[in-house]
Amino acid sequence: MTYRYFYDCEFIEDGVTIDLVSIGVVDENGREFYAVSTEFDPDKAIPWVRRNVLDKLPSPADPAWRGRDRIRDDLYEFLVAPLRGRSQVRMELWAWYGAYDHVALAQLWGAMPALPRALPRMTKDLKQMWDDLGRPTLPSIEGSQHDALADARHNLARWNVMRPDPTA
Repeated sequence: MTYRYFYDCEFIEDGVTIDLVSIGVVDENGREFYAVSTEFDPDKAIPWVRRNVLDKLPSPADPAWRGRDRIRDDLYEFLVAPLRGRSQVRMELWAWYGAYDHVALAQLWGAMPALPRALPRMTKDLKQMWDDLGRPTLPSIEGSQHDALADARHNLARWNVMRPDPTA
């Protein structure tokens, strides 16, 4: 059996570093996780990121704002809790651009080898799947694009259209 998570990360990148701004995760059963980092440097954001990501973040008083260590710990608990005691269940991570999002997620643990063994070493790529399937019509996004949680929900909706076996 496979337990799938669909996620999106918003981040600032400068060609050398990917700095997490926010992460949204939705599982197949509708459980959701959302966090905004208190540790990114907004001054490093390009104008597009300021306008389309930073300006849309919740108020700093929102409980979604937390330090990177707390995001890491809370995210880990969110991801592994449904799998405890179910040794035959395999976890999959899915994102629209899996490589970028996986780096942003994995960096919560520092160097890539520090990623906990319980977490997949890669994120499956929904956009690549979409291309491979001949670009079928997908649902339009509801809500605010470039909001990590809204985009994670949209990734689940995309999966529901593209998945090979609707009973899987």
